[in-house]
Amino acid sequence: MGRHFLQIPGPTNVPDRVLQATARPTIDHRGPEFARLALEILERLRPVFRTTGPVIVYPSSGTGAWEAALVNTLSPGDRVLAFETGHFSTLWCDMARRLGLEVELVPGDWRHGADPDAAAERLAADPSIAAVMVVHNETSTGVRSRVPEIRAAIDRAGHSALLLVDTISSLGSMDYRHDEWGVDVTVGCSQKGLMLPPGLGFNAVSGKALAHRGGFPRSYWDWEPIVAANERGFYPYTPPTNLLYGLREALAMLAEEGLPEVFARHDRHAEATRRAVRAWGLDVLCADEREYSSSLTAVVMPPGHDADEVRRLILERFDMSLGTGLGRLADKVFRIGHLGHFNDLSLAGTLGGVEMGLAAAGVPIKPGGAGAALSWLGRRG
Repeated sequence: MGRHFLQIPGPTNVPDRVLQATARPTIDHRGPEFARLALEILERLRPVFRTTGPVIVYPSSGTGAWEAALVNTLSPGDRVLAFETGHFSTLWCDMARRLGLEVELVPGDWRHGADPDAAAERLAADPSIAAVMVVHNETSTGVRSRVPEIRAAIDRAGHSALLLVDTISSLGSMDYRHDEWGVDVTVGCSQKGLMLPPGLGFNAVSGKALAHRGGFPRSYWDWEPIVAANERGFYPYTPPTNLLYGLREALAMLAEEGLPEVFARHDRHAEATRRAVRAWGLDVLCADEREYSSSLTAVVMPPGHDADEVRRLILERFDMSLGTGLGRLADKVFRIGHLGHFNDLSLAGTLGGVEMGLAAAGVPIKPGGAGAALSWLGRRG
């Protein structure tokens, strides 16, 4: 049996080096060998977030890291400003409401990122807003929000709001700078740009956020005990030892390639994919070239054609998975993931399979999309 082609925007393909690392024997999580492992990982994580501050690693999904960001910094009844940029931004808002926060939502069309001008306007009108929530790279749409411009809008309004940013599908694959961009809490996870199986959630935390200490009841998600234990290389509960082995290997791989080179590779593959989509005569969902994602591309189906039928045919014929349309985009788009452990040949196979699947599904396309991508990659190799 051949290996399945996993081209969704996460979980991504896990490199053999990482898989082999996770298969190492489990060790005593209270012993000196584990302490050395944990301290090494925590130090190596900081450059990925571009921070000198603490990075907290939870045995959790990214959703757990979302909740940790909210309950450690805010209190019931606090007002937060959020932006409707796609399915996952709305899920984060739903979580905030369930926790008892008041969410002021800036509506959006799912084709644009968070609007810095709208942020400045809302913040200037409401000094009580306690935090601004932004999804850096919306996994459901392939749209990137301009986080530095949101930070500038907060500063321009002279506002004290915390800036909370979701980097779940951008961390390790797109340029991101926690400290330089003035982010207070960055949320991440393991199964996308970090090339691991699901199971780890991350918070990178500013000094302002650590000092803020919200009023929500919390135990498992509380930063204080985990930060204190991490200083000695330990956890306040049983850690995911084997995933941490894999994380150490994944961080080593990113360092070996170099983060600027990692980001440039993702940029190349994203541009090649967009060139393929345009050559087919189809549309990329993202409507502003300043906000193109480098992790994934959402492809819009022509009227009368079902994106899920295209996905079904491609899975059936080529054993390749593409991302489904989520929320209001159900049946209307499919998503091509081009992040993580991915190279030019992987992209060539992916786009070739997509082109054959579109034709098999009867979608009216022009031939040569995959060739257009390859031609561009060849000039830029």
